[in-house]
Amino acid sequence: MHRGKGMKFVGDSRVPAERKPNIPKDYSEFPGKTEAFWPNFLLKEWLVGAVFLIGYLCLTVAHPSPLERMADPTDSGYIPLPDWYFLFLYQLLKYEYAAGDFTVIGAVIIPGLAFGALLLAPWLDNGPRRRASQRPVASGLMILAVIATVYLTWESVDHHDWEAAAEQGEMLDEDEAAAVEEVDTEAEGYQIFADQGCIGCHGDQLQGAGSAGPALFDVSYDADSIKDIAVNGIGEMPAGQFDGSDEELDILAEYIASGGNPEGNDGENEEDEEGSDEETEDGESEE
Repeated sequence: MHRGKGMKFVGDSRVPAERKPNIPKDYSEFPGKTEAFWPNFLLKEWLVGAVFLIGYLCLTVAHPSPLERMADPTDSGYIPLPDWYFLFLYQLLKYEYAAGDFTVIGAVIIPGLAFGALLLAPWLDNGPRRRASQRPVASGLMILAVIATVYLTWESVDHHDWEAAAEQGEMLDEDEAAAVEEVDTEAEGYQIFADQGCIGCHGDQLQGAGSAGPALFDVSYDADSIKDIAVNGIGEMPAGQFDGSDEELDILAEYIASGGNPEGNDGENEEDEEGSDEETEDGESEE
């Protein structure tokens, strides 16, 4: 800069000279339009949340979850049913084009296309319009997905045998549970019971396996009838299920006839005989 030359400053009038602090105004400056977050707004949030929580707890107490009996991995006849929000996929996998050799189509490809369309939705229809009629791609995909889900869920519910499901998942009462607990799994008859594959249809504690086979801890058949059933079958049970010796058949029949507790049953029979003998002696003494 040469001597004698003055310096000039040029300003931009579009930039405001004053600086305002970035502090929100007090809510009192907007009467009737806002309120303090604490405690006014937060208290309302807590009250609404408490109402919903109490209502949900009352609903769980009034309608508890439908529990079934304890899971048995040996129960080959048990047919599981997924929760209601997966029934549409459960029904989809029943169709020929989505099951068997085509399971990949029903389990991977079709769900993959559905989730892929959901991920690509922002790019498939990114128009500024908000009405559903003005967004055909997004609206069409959503309507198609809802109709397919509702239809498949309804089909699954309609074709499911709810009576058989209730029977296979029925829980044992206290007396039946006590009888199952008394089953002697160390007895010789139980070893034959397991070796012959009876566990697959009648359970590892003689508790039954739903539609596959009835419970055996409280059978009304005697040993001879049980031997005949094991050889010749009964109802849906085919003949020739037992392939052991006659001695093993006798042991197995006695074991099942005693409800899986031959020693306890013998003790009860002895007590009954002693009781009947005492009654007989008392009757003779009175005479």
